[in-house]
Amino acid sequence: MLLRMSQLFLRTLREDPAEAEVDSHKLLVRAGYIRRAAPGIYTWLPLGLAVKAKVEQVVREEMNRAGAQEVFFPALLPREPFETTGRWTEYGDNLFRLQDRKKADYLLAPTHEEMFTLLVKDLYSSYKDLPLTLYQIQNKYRDEARPRAGLLRGREFVMKDAYSFDVTDEGLAISYQAQRDA
Repeated sequence: MLLRMSQLFLRTLREDPAEAEVDSHKLLVRAGYIRRAAPGIYTWLPLGLAVKAKVEQVVREEMNRAGAQEVFFPALLPREPFETTGRWTEYGDNLFRLQDRKKADYLLAPTHEEMFTLLVKDLYSSYKDLPLTLYQIQNKYRDEARPRAGLLRGREFVMKDAYSFDVTDEGLAISYQAQRDA
């Protein structure tokens, strides 16, 4: 759907925002692509959202071409997988932790390695099912002590993560090279 510029939800700024430290951050805010909601947290405005969607589409096309399959995990994760790997405590203050009304512990995902591993472990039982490469494009959350650099080091950010499950070191090297080439 095409919009006329006069109808587009867009306001540009003449001056750099005071909180912006790096040029990319200054330009994104001034050009009306993003707007700061809180330290390290940004609202994507229509132009920025359109660019973000196009970048994600290019990433998806390249990942799919490399033989990876897309999944989508929740951003709200249970404590148990992170407790099992020791990262519930290892991450320290960088985790956004919360409890539900029944006092069960959860976190906003800083990463999804545990979830990818558990999913494959749950659904695949034979080495004959491998190799397998899965990826996702999902929001991640980290309680940065001092969020800076705009979208590059925020508290909420979009990340593509991919994981290959291989039988041999040679298979791993092939999967790794396919990801590099993508």
